[in-house]
Amino acid sequence: MKDWMKSVFTDGSRYFVSNPLPKKGETITLWLRICEWSPVRQILLRTKQNGEEAMLPMEWGYSRNGLAYFKTSATLWEDRFSYHFYLECEDWTYYYDQRGISDTPPDETADFVILTDYQQPEWVKEAVFYQIFPDRFCNGNTANDVSDSEYSFEGYPSVRVKDWDQIPSGYWDSHCLDFYGGDLDGIIRKIPYLKKMGVNALYLNPIFFGATVHKYDCIDYFQVDPHLGGNRALVRLSQALHANAMRLILDISINHTGTAHKWFNKDAQFFPEGQGAFQDPDGPEREYYFFDENGKYLSWHQVESLPVLNYTSKKLRGIIYQNEDSVIKTWLKAPYEIDGWRFDVANEVGRFNLLQLQHEIWPQIRESIKKENPQAYILGEDWLGSSEFVQGNEWDSAMNYAGCARPIREFAGERDLLDARHQCRKHSAHPQDAAYFAGRINAFLNKLPTVICQNQFNLLDSHDTSRLHNNPEISLGAWKNAVLLQFALPGCVSIYYGDEAGIGGRTQDVEGCRYPMPWNSDFQSRERYQHYVRLIQIRKESPAFTEGSFQILYAFGLQFACVRFTDSERFLFVCSMEKAERTIEIYLQGLGDWKISESRDLLGQTFVHEDLGGWIKLDMPPESGYLIRLDEPG
Repeated sequence: MKDWMKSVFTDGSRYFVSNPLPKKGETITLWLRICEWSPVRQILLRTKQNGEEAMLPMEWGYSRNGLAYFKTSATLWEDRFSYHFYLECEDWTYYYDQRGISDTPPDETADFVILTDYQQPEWVKEAVFYQIFPDRFCNGNTANDVSDSEYSFEGYPSVRVKDWDQIPSGYWDSHCLDFYGGDLDGIIRKIPYLKKMGVNALYLNPIFFGATVHKYDCIDYFQVDPHLGGNRALVRLSQALHANAMRLILDISINHTGTAHKWFNKDAQFFPEGQGAFQDPDGPEREYYFFDENGKYLSWHQVESLPVLNYTSKKLRGIIYQNEDSVIKTWLKAPYEIDGWRFDVANEVGRFNLLQLQHEIWPQIRESIKKENPQAYILGEDWLGSSEFVQGNEWDSAMNYAGCARPIREFAGERDLLDARHQCRKHSAHPQDAAYFAGRINAFLNKLPTVICQNQFNLLDSHDTSRLHNNPEISLGAWKNAVLLQFALPGCVSIYYGDEAGIGGRTQDVEGCRYPMPWNSDFQSRERYQHYVRLIQIRKESPAFTEGSFQILYAFGLQFACVRFTDSERFLFVCSMEKAERTIEIYLQGLGDWKISESRDLLGQTFVHEDLGGWIKLDMPPESGYLIRLDEPG
């Protein structure tokens, strides 16, 4: 690639689009950046107007630090305004879309996209989420603890764990019925801790009435589990968080319930016999589920305790999300006033073989949520690319496994989280290097509008994955680099409870990532905690980290570099996963006339570098990472 090509850049942020969230009929200005010394004679923005190709000439607007900024205007009439660029030189025409520079005309699959009339939850891009598995975080009220054998589920009794620091049992020993006593009052008690850390939003795993610890087998969508404090505790928590300028989203599965749910009531454990879809074939709840002529019901992934909901039922749709007193709307309203929803296995909702209702249901759910609260966050669980659901009319974001957790963890030294689950992929091989990592990141981002990228839910660990730091093959340096890369990507940040504490765990089973929070240890003085606190602080100090542009600068071997920037700031992220010292050279002139004037990065680390005139030579110790501010000349 010719050096001038490395300077070409635009995106859908406010630094290149006069209004990233325009209304239909609005005229906006779009900008493209290129170095002043490029051979380009003419720049055209290629789009469609009323279905016909249109070429909009771009004119010089201004120059700064060796870069020229060209602009054009367009009036937006449709839901999506998509475009790419023609860069005409004397000897050739080059083309630029979200994938970068090409010498052949692109199709429209990687066009830049501006959404019109899109209701973006503006607060999300500035959020630092903290995910809490409630039973394992903090016991604020021992009076509501589960008792030994208080009830049974699928033939197994509930167990109260009396030693908070006891290691959780595996599923076949506990059957997810081992309760530590964490509750909503415990979370309230720890709000000062979370604020001190820099957290400003919470994501709670399910809190609605359920028999198990995880509560994805809901018994009643309208009742907060009494062992977590009940509905009144949620009111207290919501009010306390909002008083501290913090947000709250709740986790819910509307794809399936538990067999003990009052609508299903398989074993009449919590509700009278004769009621519910399983007990009464002629009852009103029968249409909420899938039953065959033999009375066999459809369950989620053959887990018999999780019967799947049937959204051909208009009545069910009303109860779940359409009615004013529906499940989804109830918790958005006073006195609870939660700030959004995380939907479990959201990509599977409304789908069963020939029945594919997902793109009918999700726009309806979105409409219901946004009507109640336009700033509510709609977060769907999807371990795959999720681009079909995050184009502006369904989810606001997905749990970003595909564009964050999976590629980062693999670059750090693990096998891909999904590959590890598939026996047929057990021995599949590919280069786990920086170029492969960069390719995965770009492939994900290139499918999404910028405003959607800004709201992506970037995570490393969750209740469904082993914790990266518990992998004995992952060093502290590799883990710190993984966290650094998480903070580098466009989107908000999510920290799974206890990651900052180096919480114990095991990698062999899912219960191994649900250890109780180690409040009895002195983790706040240790390196992992301090790493998070400093990165959160830096992130909050500049808009470059929340709404700035993102560009990959270097990806070779096991070294990677990218930049987050606005019109007036540049921040360079560099990391090496190598176990030996390396020296790398990064081309910076494509960013304009910026320089490194300090020998200490924003994390307080000293680094060795050399200015090579448009390039920077940087020494990288084994498994090291830097966050470096670039300064304007003069």
